[in-house]
Amino acid sequence: MKHLRKLTLAAVCMIGVGFFAFRPDERFFEIARNLDIYATLFKELNRYYVDEINPNRLTKMSIESMLKNLDPYTNFYAEDEIEDYRTMTTGQYTGIGAIITNNKGKNIIYSILEGSPAEKAGLHIGDEIVKIDGVDLTTRKDANPDKLMKGQANSTVKLAVRRVGSPSLLEMNVTREFVKTGNVPYYGMLNDEVGYIDLKDFNQTAAREVKTALVELKGKGMKKLVLDVRENPGGLLDQAVLICNLFIPKDAEVVSNRGKVTEWNKTYTAPMAPVDTEIPLVVLVNGRSASASEIVSGVIQDYDRGVLIGQRTYGKGLVQTTRDLSYNTKLKVTVAKYYIPSGRCIQAIDYSHRNDDGSVGKIPDSLKVAFKTRNGRTVYDGGGVEPDVPTELVSRTSIVNSLNSKGLFFDYALKYRADHPTIKPAKEFELNDADYQGFVNWLKDKEYDYTTQVEKDLSELEASAKKEKYFDAVQEQFKALKTKLTHSKDTDLAMFKKDIKQVLEREIVSHVYLQKGEREFVFRTDPEVKAALDLFKDMPRYDKILKGTK
Repeated sequence: MKHLRKLTLAAVCMIGVGFFAFRPDERFFEIARNLDIYATLFKELNRYYVDEINPNRLTKMSIESMLKNLDPYTNFYAEDEIEDYRTMTTGQYTGIGAIITNNKGKNIIYSILEGSPAEKAGLHIGDEIVKIDGVDLTTRKDANPDKLMKGQANSTVKLAVRRVGSPSLLEMNVTREFVKTGNVPYYGMLNDEVGYIDLKDFNQTAAREVKTALVELKGKGMKKLVLDVRENPGGLLDQAVLICNLFIPKDAEVVSNRGKVTEWNKTYTAPMAPVDTEIPLVVLVNGRSASASEIVSGVIQDYDRGVLIGQRTYGKGLVQTTRDLSYNTKLKVTVAKYYIPSGRCIQAIDYSHRNDDGSVGKIPDSLKVAFKTRNGRTVYDGGGVEPDVPTELVSRTSIVNSLNSKGLFFDYALKYRADHPTIKPAKEFELNDADYQGFVNWLKDKEYDYTTQVEKDLSELEASAKKEKYFDAVQEQFKALKTKLTHSKDTDLAMFKKDIKQVLEREIVSHVYLQKGEREFVFRTDPEVKAALDLFKDMPRYDKILKGTK
């Protein structure tokens, strides 16, 4: 402990010396003073606190608490989190390619990457991992299954698996490999002339994957393209620049960074010859399209290179860089804001307050600043990128949300797959009325409930009536209305059959055909994909949107 105290105080002194060496003003004196206070407090806690303290845990908690007061994207990575950080930036790790989640105390495979060792070995979504290399997860609650799964490439991990429909544990040997989480989980043709690329991340191979998909689809006769960056949280800036470069000319400005450290300010231009600057392009966006995906969609819009369809993007226009710290730890720190070619910054004006779904919410017109695209269309800053063709965000009914939150769609999909070893291809799969009734019957002894929006509104109205002394006069009417509007599960299962069946079908398809199958299934009902196809059928309208004459 004495050694720890000496190291802590030495580190504080070195930090203080570093501050004064760079800028010996009052602000840095205050920083050094407060660091000394922190070290003194830590020393006293360690010496006198009634229980033994964990220095690593307390330090990490205090750092995270400090960073929360800055912005949501400045983060500290402890030494034991560095492997996760590398996976996030490279999309690569050594393991089996399965995501495990703890569900009611059981370690369940929630997702399997296509082509991964897990898929090759025959593991299924929903399998319970009971043992890993002899470690019994049912008794060793402290064991971390994710860490146990990882290891040297070409080494073998032995699993004991419990599967729905199987009477005994299944023993499996899975060979670990370098697993690559792809940026483009799916690409293909929507019809004879419209191609589709689903871009879900921006790690080190994103641009190469998009280019490969683009060239291959053009070889299949693609004449128009849908690029989907919905639910894409962003990633590496250089990959965003290279992806923009696929569609805009060499040397065209893509994005510029501006921050406090002026020597880091930089303008990025398209470094290479493009693949195609003419193909009609639609970019699909939503409230979870953030950062690098907003650069791509914003640049396409600023150059009038394509039409954006969907909902306003997330609004993250802050640039981070990673700084190495002592003892193999790292700091990801916000150093600048980025600006796209029109001159606008898409960073939300207030990034600390958002809607429940993560979106920015309504921004007063008085806070927006107007900019112009290449063709003279007016666009605005202050909170994400506004689509050229807005679509409504599809909201789920209360019963669907309840069934999903309780994991009942997931659980029934396991049962359905056990009872149906083969199903129709993803594009054709559909539950019939008897299948749906089987789901309804299965739900009878399951626990789930919910409050509808109408019930919430009525409850608020009743509370207001009581507060303002009107309730006694309308009490009987309230009682009658409540009786009529109180939901019935049986009624809702029949009324919302279409919505429930669609979610259940998608869950079953994803269990059997993984990511590609799920993508092909949702094309049938995807409102943004439908809007893109409708727009491509009306090219005069497409041209008018880009010219600003719609």
